[in-house]
Amino acid sequence: MTVFLCSRCGTAITPELAELAAVPDVSDDERDRGKEARQAPYTVPRGHYAIDPEPWGPPYVVQDNQEDPKPAQSRGPVVCREEGFVISAGSRHTVLVHPDDAASLQPLPSWENSSGCCGPTGDKGLNRAGPCGAPVATLAADCFGPFELHLDPVRTYAFSQ
Repeated sequence: MTVFLCSRCGTAITPELAELAAVPDVSDDERDRGKEARQAPYTVPRGHYAIDPEPWGPPYVVQDNQEDPKPAQSRGPVVCREEGFVISAGSRHTVLVHPDDAASLQPLPSWENSSGCCGPTGDKGLNRAGPCGAPVATLAADCFGPFELHLDPVRTYAFSQ
């Protein structure tokens, strides 16, 4: 079992979690989204975590193939900015947890990086702070993307018992 802690203050961010062998496949079918908030099913079940090997979050770079763009990051939508379709060049090996397994995390002041239609898109960068106020995670919970919490691999660390 593993607990994730804030790198700045050492406070536990999660309870004990069991590692999944890979990031689970989650349905992106519109019929599987919540009826009211329109959020996707959670990527990771409660009590577990997975390591995302793919780049996730900012910075973004222009994709080479503008005629057939790929999603900007794993489990996310295609993103077009002024310069064209972009793809994540962000951190690899973010730790995916169920948002309720890190319930002590709070939005950054003034809801920084938390814009979105029905919730934060997660593509603006870190948007959740640990108990000491240090930005440590990114919540993606908008109606058109995944529903997951990414712990930053530098701003958090694992403690296994």
